[in-house]
Amino acid sequence: MRSFLRISGVFFAVVALASCAKKKDFATGGKKPQGPLAVDGFVVSARSISEKIEVPGSLLPFEETPIRAEVGGRIVQLNIKEGGLVQGGTLLVKLFDKDLQASLHKLEVQLQIKQKTEERSNELLKINGISQQDYDLSALDVENLKADIESTRIAISKTEIRAPYTGRVGLRGISLGSYIAPTDIITTLRQVDKLKLEFSIPEKYAKEIVAGYVVTFMVDGGKDYHRATVMATENSVDANTRTLKVRATVNENHRELVPGVFAKVNLQLGKDDQALLVPTQAIIPTARDKQVIILRKDSASYTVVETGIRDSAFVQIVKGLKVGDTVITTGLMAIRPNAKIKVMRVSSQK
Repeated sequence: MRSFLRISGVFFAVVALASCAKKKDFATGGKKPQGPLAVDGFVVSARSISEKIEVPGSLLPFEETPIRAEVGGRIVQLNIKEGGLVQGGTLLVKLFDKDLQASLHKLEVQLQIKQKTEERSNELLKINGISQQDYDLSALDVENLKADIESTRIAISKTEIRAPYTGRVGLRGISLGSYIAPTDIITTLRQVDKLKLEFSIPEKYAKEIVAGYVVTFMVDGGKDYHRATVMATENSVDANTRTLKVRATVNENHRELVPGVFAKVNLQLGKDDQALLVPTQAIIPTARDKQVIILRKDSASYTVVETGIRDSAFVQIVKGLKVGDTVITTGLMAIRPNAKIKVMRVSSQK
């Protein structure tokens, strides 16, 4: 009996020890403490970047002038070949002017008579045959006729419509013998040996576009890129669209460059030679701000940043980082503030 009790006591002691051991294992989770989390990092460095934007534009003739008559009249001569090239000063249209020519001839005859009268009056004045006042009236008649002749010649010149510069004429809207008024457009003259490119840019880039800035563009349906040099900008931003109008001179001639066509204009703006870039996946967006995780003495440090220009691979950091910082790029969801981390692989932008 005593032997049985002794054996039973030993058995219960072993069971109690085993139970305590299991409780200890359960309390500690039965696992060994974890080490630092393995991650990849990116070393921040200064790079030169610029933002590429594309805006719509239009090609324009370098000069474009609707051809009108200064006075009304009947067309007696028409020298317009539609689509043809004309030199500056070429007579395009002649209006009826025979009535003006007759008036001019009459005035010229009257002038000859008055000039002879003025000469005789001058001789009489020398011998006191007439008064100074009488001579002055004769001289005044001569000057008045000269002014009338000049006025008539100007009226005749207005019946001649000439090309103001070398260019290509468009379609005409009148015919020989038609009566036209000053409001009628006869045709349109365009200087097409040179072209202008017109486009608008967002107001935040207004200070970057200056005379001499070079842009590239492609016309709708075209295959090649072309270049244009900015010659001027509007002197204020459009209050409705918040854009600035820009005009550039096209630097080349090409058969696909036709006035009026649509163009896609490419610009490199917002250039920064000391920009800090990090991989896009390193940015952690939150409801209030954007953050990155930085390596600080083998620990994770969450830092708020301000971003700028971005592309498919990198994003510019405007505020919050400095050159040499190591930004974590993998395992972001598993890293808690001040957690121990170990960077297994470090990369940088070259």
